[in-house]
Amino acid sequence: MTAEHDKPRDLAAARPDSVTRAAWTDISDLLAPDNRARQNLPGFDDEYVDIVDFIIRVTHRIWEEKNVGLCAQYYSPDAVIHTLSGDVRGAEEVTRQTTRMLAAFPDRSLYGDNVVWSQESDGSFYTSHRITSHLTHQGHGDLGEPTGRRASVLTIADCIVRENRIVEEWLMRDSIGLLLQLGFDPHRVAQQQASRGARDQDFEQWRDGSWQMVQAQPSAAPGDMPMPREAPGEFAAMLLDRLWNHQMFGAVEQFYAYNCSVQGPSGRRLFGHGEIVGHIVSLRAAFPDARLTVEHVCATPGPEDETDIALRWLIAGTNTAPSFYGRPSGRRVLIMGATHWRLTGDRITEEWTVFDELAVLRQIYGS
Repeated sequence: MTAEHDKPRDLAAARPDSVTRAAWTDISDLLAPDNRARQNLPGFDDEYVDIVDFIIRVTHRIWEEKNVGLCAQYYSPDAVIHTLSGDVRGAEEVTRQTTRMLAAFPDRSLYGDNVVWSQESDGSFYTSHRITSHLTHQGHGDLGEPTGRRASVLTIADCIVRENRIVEEWLMRDSIGLLLQLGFDPHRVAQQQASRGARDQDFEQWRDGSWQMVQAQPSAAPGDMPMPREAPGEFAAMLLDRLWNHQMFGAVEQFYAYNCSVQGPSGRRLFGHGEIVGHIVSLRAAFPDARLTVEHVCATPGPEDETDIALRWLIAGTNTAPSFYGRPSGRRVLIMGATHWRLTGDRITEEWTVFDELAVLRQIYGS
């Protein structure tokens, strides 16, 4: 923190719709914005013009510029990063985990594809940062001997940011997509991880409690859907509720463009209504008692009639049916995931969905 926090910011020309639109801005402009404030950021360094600028440039400095020590500056000392494999707690542990990742993938780069954001009732900012990572497995780490193979991985990181620091984060990475590109068998890796036994007790309690909470969540009665541009948050939550909790899969044809493309976990690529419905049905069928609850929604406008919506959600179900995960295990499974939608008018034209599918497999195999 510096004395710059106390200086008044010139917001004479700032407007809510002038906040940086990462998906439509060249990387050179993202990394060198003009110094005119576009948004009021209480407690932030004056160099950041808006919350999107903060997220993009902080990520670049830590990963592309390899200044890992900056984690201590931009994460609060008691920050928590939630993953489906366990929590990372505190800025010091975030720094250690980042260093371990770079040891295995020293050339790892993170390209900010988009940042969807909202300002919360307590004044903090919520950001959903969609990232494409390019990396080469050149060093030792959790996966063992380096393979020398190159990969591209989709990640979505949702953060609560307050006064120049990330205080909480939900991290969802395409773990199986990475394993497949590096030549590993995801089922074998999941079985090996499951054989190591139970994880941190606090994490297990969170997972069990979250599973029961999602299962007990009442489902709204199907009703008229609001128009996305008028109520994007309500629309998004109702659409996932309709697809997952009511199994009204015809909503895909109603609200997705006929040529919609989807990038999903494990490197899946889907196109059009048939493939999208087929994938949702296949995943839903693996957990016949599955329930979904939306944890957070935010939306930001794009150019002309485009809108970006970001959702973070939980699915809780029991693996009692055969599926692309293999034979049913009868075990409870919790999935923490995130979805980004791009809408043109009132139709979804692109989707990015990611969750840690390796952690799902590990639960199926017993841990």
